[in-house]
Amino acid sequence: MSGVSEAVRDPGLQPARTRLAWRRTTLSCTVAALLAVKTALHGGTGPLSVVAAALCLGVWLGFLRVAHRRITGLALNEAAPPLMSRRGAATAALCTVALAVFAAALVA
Repeated sequence: MSGVSEAVRDPGLQPARTRLAWRRTTLSCTVAALLAVKTALHGGTGPLSVVAAALCLGVWLGFLRVAHRRITGLALNEAAPPLMSRRGAATAALCTVALAVFAAALVA
């Protein structure tokens, strides 16, 4: 078994595509959060609309933090990009779902 050489992993353009996907998703999340805040504050600035706007912005900031960490990690290690942690993946998914729920609640 000592004669078997390990294959060197060539990630190709996968890290670059993944970085671009994270940036595209961050941009989409930003637009959704801004539209949700605009909708919340358009009818007046009651306490419920201010809370809804604050929740949307908080969720957006959480997603932005996860995305920034992932983009930075991919940029630093292009040869062997690190795996995304379960906590990071769960946070990104939770922020995405929460933002969608808040936005749907504001529209309805």
